[in-house]
Amino acid sequence: MHNSASPTLSYTQNDQATVIAAGSWQVRALIDPGAMDKLTATLRSVRKVDEARWDLSGIEALDYIGAQLLWNAWGKKRPAQLALAPQHETFFKRLEQTGTLQVKKPPQHRWYTFSAYLQFKLRMADHMLGFITLIGQLVMDMGRFIRQPQRGPWKEISANIFHTGYQALGITALVGFLIGVVLSYLSAQQLHQFGGDIFLVNILGMSVIRELGPLLAAILVAGRSGSSITAQLGVMRVTEELDAMLVMGLPHGYRLIMPKVIALAISMPLLVVWTDAMALIGGMAAANAELGLSFKYFLRELPDAVPLANYWIGLGKGVVFGSLIALVACHFGLRIKPNTESLGEGTTISVVTAITVVILADAVFAIVFSGVGF
Repeated sequence: MHNSASPTLSYTQNDQATVIAAGSWQVRALIDPGAMDKLTATLRSVRKVDEARWDLSGIEALDYIGAQLLWNAWGKKRPAQLALAPQHETFFKRLEQTGTLQVKKPPQHRWYTFSAYLQFKLRMADHMLGFITLIGQLVMDMGRFIRQPQRGPWKEISANIFHTGYQALGITALVGFLIGVVLSYLSAQQLHQFGGDIFLVNILGMSVIRELGPLLAAILVAGRSGSSITAQLGVMRVTEELDAMLVMGLPHGYRLIMPKVIALAISMPLLVVWTDAMALIGGMAAANAELGLSFKYFLRELPDAVPLANYWIGLGKGVVFGSLIALVACHFGLRIKPNTESLGEGTTISVVTAITVVILADAVFAIVFSGVGF
């Protein structure tokens, strides 16, 4: 039944300070306009809360909200002189039992301690094992795809080629053209001092076709498509679509990972050719403006300055870089936990790791093919 009695609180200062509460101390009475402000002001005016005499026997109705209001005013402990109705004793006993909430401070992990080093090794071992497992599953899925190509995920492969390849033409063309202009302009300034203007074709052709073209395209794709793949798989984890696929009997590797790896392995070499062409066009434009080298001379001297082996090395880099970017992105995408914080962190780590792996792979290519193409 609704109790219409408003909550009251009187404070008398004399030899024995007395606080008398009456009325209804339930939440529906406390929310009346001005009621809470008056009670709070009176509670703040009470001096020496522990020594005052608190008479709550006149309270007609009480709930945990009203009891908590008094409990906070007492400093979260029962005063020495307290008159309380028996039916209200339960509220304050419960508050006494709860005690003070103590949030445990998280332990501080120093990066230079042995435990931090051990945890880092365990995480690295876990990632390496998961990555090797992913490669093994990819090999098995590729074998199944070769045996039964008519049942393969052709639509997924085509869609991924469109998203990772065709839609990346604009950004790779722009960045490649600008890199070609910058590289040609800076090289032309140095070569002109020594009368070696004609060697600009050699420098620009070798650096772009063998190194900068594949590496630049891979870094752009890692930041653009790699993050997209990780975020896509992470969202599927958050929305439980991955679990639904397993329930329906659709394996993740065959329907999600393999199409992305194949698509990037196909589109990356094409992007490398496209980036090389744009960078060389930018370099030719800068060489014509800075040194007066004509486009016809540049195109005539380029095949002699850059052996064909460098072109095939660049295409091979594209295939390897694309496969690695897709594998790293899928690896971190499948490890994302079903929360938004893990999604953002996993996407960031995926991009950084993919770029690092691409640079390491490029270093391996440089060592292995150090005597080829010169």
